[in-house]
Amino acid sequence: MDKPTHRVEFEAMLLGRHLQPGASRARRGGGHLDRSAYTLLSRIRMEGPMSIGQLSDAFGLDASTLNRQTAAMLRAGLVERIPDPDGGIARKFRITGAGEDSLDAERAANISGLERVMADWSPDEVAAFAAYLKRFNGDIENLDGRPWPRP
Repeated sequence: MDKPTHRVEFEAMLLGRHLQPGASRARRGGGHLDRSAYTLLSRIRMEGPMSIGQLSDAFGLDASTLNRQTAAMLRAGLVERIPDPDGGIARKFRITGAGEDSLDAERAANISGLERVMADWSPDEVAAFAAYLKRFNGDIENLDGRPWPRP
């Protein structure tokens, strides 16, 4: 681990482990969204209703994977299938009120956890870290050709 990129890879691996949505609540037996539901719901909230094809393009996943993930979200009442609001033939997935509530609760718990971890950081340090993460993610998205919409 003598190169900075080696250290970045290692720390990114640990970051993914630490920030997995719902991980600590799952160990305590509480309800949570799994990583795929959290990410899919976040994207649908930002983009509006999306078809399997649009989700496949956005995430670079095959339709069978997305069918399994969206089926689980349908069973949980987190999304619903609707006709395409733009008149297309593909049905789309729209986040439900329960999906919105679950996403909001998960995000609030994640933010609370981050605030505990970063309690001793200055606001400038938190802002700098956020800026580096945004740049890092943006560069990955640009290389992959799948930019993530940001508020």
